[in-house]
Amino acid sequence: MARGGFPGMGGNMNNMMKQMQKMQRKIEELQAELETREVEASAGGGAVTVVCNGKKEIININIDESVVDPDDIEMLQDLIIAAVNEALRAAEDMVNREMGKITGGLNIPGM
Repeated sequence: MARGGFPGMGGNMNNMMKQMQKMQRKIEELQAELETREVEASAGGGAVTVVCNGKKEIININIDESVVDPDDIEMLQDLIIAAVNEALRAAEDMVNREMGKITGGLNIPGM
């Protein structure tokens, strides 16, 4: 067996490792950038708006005063849940889309 473990692989294995390291650096840079990006989603025709970042953290919730009805708190709760879930989905989609540009569709766990 050739030095390096795989016969005939020599330089190809080194090139592959360099490419993987380069991809890892790009992924780390993108993750840091995505943490600062924001997505916004709303429910109830804009009655509840939620802003989420690339770390999938809710950073702002805006509630239109017209939907604050003390006799119908359940509707407001439903609108908040819907807007939060949509914002989290949007953040997930943003992260997956941007990571896919780097990984070329490779299924890398944890990305």
